[in-house]
Amino acid sequence: MTQDVRFEQLKDWVHTLAAWENAALEPASADASFRRYFRARSATATAIVMDAPPDKEDVAPFIEVTRRLLKVGVAAPQLFAHDLNAGFLLLEDFGNTPLGDVLQANTAEAYYQQAIQTLLKLQSADPVGLPDYNAELLQQEMALMPEWLLKTHLQFAESGLPLRMIDETFTALTRAVLEQPTVFVHRDYHSRNLMVTDQGLGVIDHQDAVSGPLTYDLVSLLRDCYISWPERRVTGWVSACHQQLLAAGRLPLSCHLDDFTRWFDLTGLQRHIKVLGIFCRLHHRDGKSHYLHDLPLTLHYVLTVGARHAETAPLVDWMQHSRLAERLGTVGHSGEGLS
Repeated sequence: MTQDVRFEQLKDWVHTLAAWENAALEPASADASFRRYFRARSATATAIVMDAPPDKEDVAPFIEVTRRLLKVGVAAPQLFAHDLNAGFLLLEDFGNTPLGDVLQANTAEAYYQQAIQTLLKLQSADPVGLPDYNAELLQQEMALMPEWLLKTHLQFAESGLPLRMIDETFTALTRAVLEQPTVFVHRDYHSRNLMVTDQGLGVIDHQDAVSGPLTYDLVSLLRDCYISWPERRVTGWVSACHQQLLAAGRLPLSCHLDDFTRWFDLTGLQRHIKVLGIFCRLHHRDGKSHYLHDLPLTLHYVLTVGARHAETAPLVDWMQHSRLAERLGTVGHSGEGLS
């Protein structure tokens, strides 16, 4: 059996820290990057240990973004110790209960109100100096879909793809995203990155924060790639958030609900098109095949929401005629049946 050298180094580092000399380490979670997480247990406390290989991940953005979130009262994990050169962090432990584990039809209203209030705080954090969610980045993200979903995963020949239509769609979506007010954007604000604690919702996995569109995190939350809700509930939450953003002065008074909903929909389409590519890349390149289970719901969002808008309807029509859903072997999706 191959020895996990980094784990041994990580364990040795933890054991040099005061109060953690005899801590036991156990797997806590992994994510879609090269980072790994372990739970350290001492006789009296627990903490989360992040292992971020420095040749693949930079922990400095995580530390800086954490500082900004804590400053505005968002419950990001406190940093107890770090070794920047090794890529090791010792962090506050928010427990084992992501929001997705407690969402039910009768609990959703209270939890989503809480998540939206947390989001409003998060959006007040300072975005200055963060990467801009600019046209180049938005286009690079969406380009993952034809490359990894269509060509690599579904094995379409490039000659069989409507490349001009794809380009026009991506340009229209980019335009819609960039016309919005900009705020601090978590970039992955969903049910697996919000932890239920005794003090409220803790926010994790925020190191990729950017300065970007106002609706991005809201659509990540309400059209979550891992759990779905009836459209009437989503519409109600969007309307309530629109009113709160107007009251907070983050939207011009001229921004009516229809305008806001259009931004919400089109920003979600940019995100979900990107995610279709990312999930396939995680499978084919990184061997993380469990993300394939979440492709059907993500494609469902693209097909249903995209059909409503002139910017995306032609591409959705091509997807329908090309039977993308059937080719994925869709049988249902996570969260089906919640109401």
